[in-house]
Amino acid sequence: MTKPIVFIDSGIGGLPYCKDFMEKNPHEEIIFTADRQNFPYGPRSKEEIARILISLTEKIIKIFEPKIIILACNTATVSALEPLRGSFPYIPFVGTVPALKPAAKASKTGKAGLLGTERTIEDPYNQKIINSMDTACEIIAIAAPDLVEFTEHRLENAESEEKEKIVKKYIDIFREKGADTLVLGCTHFLHLLDEFRREASVPPSLKIFDSMDGITKRIEFLLDENGGELRTNNEEINLSHILVITGSEPPDSKWIFRAKALGFKLSLLCDF
Repeated sequence: MTKPIVFIDSGIGGLPYCKDFMEKNPHEEIIFTADRQNFPYGPRSKEEIARILISLTEKIIKIFEPKIIILACNTATVSALEPLRGSFPYIPFVGTVPALKPAAKASKTGKAGLLGTERTIEDPYNQKIINSMDTACEIIAIAAPDLVEFTEHRLENAESEEKEKIVKKYIDIFREKGADTLVLGCTHFLHLLDEFRREASVPPSLKIFDSMDGITKRIEFLLDENGGELRTNNEEINLSHILVITGSEPPDSKWIFRAKALGFKLSLLCDF
């Protein structure tokens, strides 16, 4: 295997970001690491998340020697991006942060919604983003741990009515509070992007924002900047994508299905 690109999340949340990058860069090898052992990150302290991710990243680097690592998780980003950069200065890291600025700029009511985990909502990082905005806009922030659990554990078997119901619950809350834009501030929520857009289109409508395209462009920029490491279609390579899950328990049928659907090999990462 050549030097791959590594995506890390606590579970399946970051897969939409991974898939978006893969579709636009089909000649790159990908390792998606789902930290099943420590799911969910949201209720944990910032310090604990940083310790977990430094330990996990150290092992990933030893095994795979990645050329770049993406924290495909908003909670991981606000909690551990800077500690990781300090611990591994020779590896470029990309974080995923809520698209607050474009959502605030697009709002006509002066109220933008932010849906995320407890850790993302509470972290001062978001307040820094808000303070740096040149648009006066109230940010209405709501944590949705039940939506994270639903996406991680029940998404594949859920009926469309169940998906619509759990999404509508949050859309209605933001609508009642006067928001007309909504930022999906947790990568897990991107698995329900179609449901969010559909429910949000009902008047009074909300415009949904995510940061997938921006993250893909940032990865591409850093790889080009770092000695032209972004592969092109002129390079012959046998790709070997791997879905890594942490923990000592054997993967259940859910993980086998996910790996097969992605065309990834499934691997278990124990003892970290």
